[in-house]
Amino acid sequence: MSRIGKEPVALPSGVEVRRDGDTVTVTGPNGQLEQHVHPDISITVEDDRVVVERPSDNPDHRALHGLTRALLANMVTGVTDGFTRELNIVGVGYRAAARGSDQINLQVGYSHSVDVAAPEGVSFEVPSSTRVIVKGADKQRVGQAAAKIRAIRPPEPYKGKGIRYVDEHVRRKAGKAAGA
Repeated sequence: MSRIGKEPVALPSGVEVRRDGDTVTVTGPNGQLEQHVHPDISITVEDDRVVVERPSDNPDHRALHGLTRALLANMVTGVTDGFTRELNIVGVGYRAAARGSDQINLQVGYSHSVDVAAPEGVSFEVPSSTRVIVKGADKQRVGQAAAKIRAIRPPEPYKGKGIRYVDEHVRRKAGKAAGA
């Protein structure tokens, strides 16, 4: 058995899981998420937990077993608690400004400012001019939105300027040595 796949997914109160054909729908306090699931993988709801099983030890089924369980666990977490990703903006004059909860304006050293619109199901918060928080129920969309913001001005290794994740460590390089 897959070590991840064999663990049941605990369902908190207020969360409902349904399977209609090849799609699994998870509904909770923070919204509703849908995911396509391979037809060979069986999903059963027992009491307050979801059990994922595979039909054989075929390598493809083994891989799908753990993947399906992980996706279901992320959906349950998303509709109950949600996911966040925080970004820091480092650099003189670099800043962010919120334009509602679905758009931010970034000034990161270009001759123009960059507007970023939030995808569906994702919202932005700007608690300070150098910090951006990306929130949402879908882990994949939150991560993708944060990656797109970071890609506007990734951190550079010499001065460390740019947009980086809060927990990201940027390896610094020494500059040119002055010739003597």
